[in-house]
Amino acid sequence: MDAMKEMELTEICGSTREVLAEFLEQAHMKAGQVLVVGCSSSEIDSFKIGSHSSEEIGRAVCETLWEELKARGIYLAAQCCEHLNRALILEEEAALRYGWEPVNVVPQLKAGGSFATAAYALFDRPVAVEHIKAHGGIDIGDTLIGMHLRDVAVPVRIKTKEIGGARVVCARTRPKFIGGERAVYDAGRL
Repeated sequence: MDAMKEMELTEICGSTREVLAEFLEQAHMKAGQVLVVGCSSSEIDSFKIGSHSSEEIGRAVCETLWEELKARGIYLAAQCCEHLNRALILEEEAALRYGWEPVNVVPQLKAGGSFATAAYALFDRPVAVEHIKAHGGIDIGDTLIGMHLRDVAVPVRIKTKEIGGARVVCARTRPKFIGGERAVYDAGRL
């Protein structure tokens, strides 16, 4: 790998760490919860989503997130691209814990995307699932992760707005408020 590409990957990893740190500071995720991440390596490299998948970028982002999240006991769910109907790759332990039924597919660079392919190679016991209800999410490059969040998603505003050329949008989730105007809510669960 040439020096220029290595420097770009170092910057991408640094921006990824910043995004995650800012997100975790505000989202207050706990050990055992699930963070869904959609990542377009094409968008990070300033191309149209799905047009220039980069194995190196997908791996760099995935490894950076996985290391930080694993240390905190938070599960990473890597969203596949539209060619696999935005299925997700996660640790088998998380799928079993939450009752998410595994399906049989192995993501590839052009059918699943570089990020999900990297996750499948990196995770201890990876499985694919079609649907989850994650506690938080990071969308890198307009990959549309909303379908994989719990019902009440709340935007998380962070300072770092981009990783490479890709826009970054974050959300946390919270329990639904029920009971109407006379209800009292637990401020610790907001």
